[in-house]
Amino acid sequence: MIKKTVLTLYILCCATVYAQESNSVFNFLRLPVSAHSTALGGSNISLIEDDASLIFDNPALLTSVSDKTLNLNFMTYLQGCNAGSAAFVKIVGERSTIGVTAQYANYGKMEETTVENISIGEFSAMDMALSGMYAYNLSDRWAGGITGKFIYSRYADYSSVGLAVDLGLNYYNEETDFSLSAVARNVGGQVKAFGDTHEKLPFAMQLGFTKGFAHAPFRVSVNFVDLTRWDKDYYATTMGEQISTGRLLMNHLTVGVDFLPVNIMYVSLGYNFRRANEMKAAGSSHAAGLCAGAGLTLSRFQFGVAYAQYHLSAPGFVFNASYLM
Repeated sequence: MIKKTVLTLYILCCATVYAQESNSVFNFLRLPVSAHSTALGGSNISLIEDDASLIFDNPALLTSVSDKTLNLNFMTYLQGCNAGSAAFVKIVGERSTIGVTAQYANYGKMEETTVENISIGEFSAMDMALSGMYAYNLSDRWAGGITGKFIYSRYADYSSVGLAVDLGLNYYNEETDFSLSAVARNVGGQVKAFGDTHEKLPFAMQLGFTKGFAHAPFRVSVNFVDLTRWDKDYYATTMGEQISTGRLLMNHLTVGVDFLPVNIMYVSLGYNFRRANEMKAAGSSHAAGLCAGAGLTLSRFQFGVAYAQYHLSAPGFVFNASYLM
C-alpha cells in the first residue's frame, strides 16, 4: 500500500491547534483567523469591535460589523503550510446582518512513495470551507447568530465532505462596556468520509467575557475553551503527573488585555495556559503560551497582526485587513 494514508494522518494532526490529542477531522477549522482574537490568547468570542475577522469565532458578533465590510486574512503556519480566509458582511434591515466567508488551508506538495520507499511523484493536500452567516439583534443587549458550513478536504486521492453549524449568543451592555458570550462550534458530521469510517468534527463549546474600564485605556478578556473535553491534560499524562482540578481549569482558560491608547489603535497581550502546557510537554517552555498583537483603523481601512506559537519549528503570524466599501 502506498504511504498516502500515513501522510494523510500526519496532515490531519498538523492542521489542528491542539494536535497532540485530536481524534477528529477538518481540524483546520481550529486554526485562528482573527489577529485580535489570537493576540488575546486564542479564540476570543466576546470582543465587541467593528472587526469582520471576529465573526469566525462567534457568529453573534456579526451584528457589530459595519455594512458592506470586506475582510481578508492570512496565517503562516508550518513550513510550506499556510491558511487564509475572506469574509463579506451586509446589514439587512434594522436588526439582521448576513455574511459569507471562505477558508482554506494549503499544505503544499509532498513526495509520494511506495512501501519500498521508492518515489513515484508528488501529491497535494488542502482543506476548505464555505460558509453563510446570519445574526439578529434580539434586543438592545442580546444578539444571536448562526453559521452554516460546507467543508471539503482532499489529500491526494482521498477526499471528504462535511456539513456543520456554529451557534453563538452575545450579551453586551454598552454602558458598562461588558460583553458575555457562549458558542457551540462545528456541530455536524461527515457526509462523505475519507474511508469506510465516519469521524467526528472538532466540536467545541466556549464561554467568555470582556470588560472595559471607563477611566482607564484597558480592556480585559477571559475565555473558557473546549469545555466538552474537561478531563484532558496532555502534559500531566505525558509526564505521569496527577491531574488536579485547578490544573484542569487552567487548561481551559485564556486571558488577554487590550491597551487602547487612542480610539483607532489597540495593542494586545494574551496567554493560553493549555497551549503552554502542551508545548512544554513537546520540549518548549511556558513562554509558548504568550500571544501578542496590534491593530490600526484608518478611515475605511483596518489592519491587524498577531504572534503566537503553535508548534516547535517556528512561530505563527496572523494578518488581517478589512475595507469598508
